[in-house]
Amino acid sequence: LLDPPLHEFLPSLEDGEILSDLASDLGTSVENLKDQVKAAEEMNPMLGLRGCRLGITRPEIIEMQVRAVIEAALNAIKTGVDAKPDIMVPLVGKVEEFRDQAKLIRSVASTVFLERGKECHFKVGTMIEIPRAALTAHKIAEEAEFFSFGSNDLTQMTFGYSRDDVGSFVPSYISKGILLDDPFVTLDTEGVGQLIKTAVDKGRSVNPDLKIGVCGEHGGDPRSVHFFANEAGLSYVSCSPFRVPIARLAAAQAAIQNN
Repeated sequence: LLDPPLHEFLPSLEDGEILSDLASDLGTSVENLKDQVKAAEEMNPMLGLRGCRLGITRPEIIEMQVRAVIEAALNAIKTGVDAKPDIMVPLVGKVEEFRDQAKLIRSVASTVFLERGKECHFKVGTMIEIPRAALTAHKIAEEAEFFSFGSNDLTQMTFGYSRDDVGSFVPSYISKGILLDDPFVTLDTEGVGQLIKTAVDKGRSVNPDLKIGVCGEHGGDPRSVHFFANEAGLSYVSCSPFRVPIARLAAAQAAIQNN
């Protein structure tokens, strides 16, 4: 998943030692480096220069990450591991964004294959986490080799809730019956779920064999897993390691229920 928010790459203005070392490596002054860090600050970085937007405007970051992924896969194959990386392009809202990044990813992979004299199988797909992407999934599916729903961001953008700040009002919403559950814990099947089903239908109308999964904490929530498996028709779920046993049990129960 090539999902770097720009601010996570930047040094803290409070860390003088790192700033000094970095300024020395770059051949610039600490003050100049601080000015560059300040200039890159955003009011709302989670909706700003991150994901494919950062990849499009700072392609060297994606080049670095793709090279690392492909080289790691080739190294793993050399040791006997059947490595077949799936590379996801996040925060795609328009197919043109995916097309730009997919072209770059495949170009870097081709360069590495030429350098190493060996190749590996890999796929380039996208995260569906922006409502516009869900509504235009048929266009994206013409070029993406797989989908993975970023359910956390899709929930955030569909509700207009900041997932970092929901603790200030969601408990009151639940106590008053406005919400039945925290939508970042249990998927909102009425709204967000309909976007997922729409995207699945549109995507598979173009590519019936399209592999589609979900990535996020909803992948470890039993009720959400039942929806993903039995109603949305997803192929897999991905979640935090400690939630994997719960996800496996919920997926097994969903399969039994479906049969």
